Amino acid sequence: MTLQELEESVSHLPPDELARFREWFREFDAARFDDQIEADAQNGSLDDLADAAVAEHRAGHTKPL
Repeated sequence: MTLQELEESVSHLPPDELARFREWFREFDAARFDDQIEADAQNGSLDDLADAAVAEHRAGHTKPL
């Protein structure tokens, strides 16, 4: 199925099914995001960002919560 076909199908969903699809997609998208963050954390892709954040904090450029 192409993106155009998917868009066409979604545009014809009745309101109740569109709401169900929206909830399903929200959960699907969140799970994919979580998986990507986990993979990035495990493979070191976030290390530079974490190091920069710690350096900013140590330099006093952060505010207490």
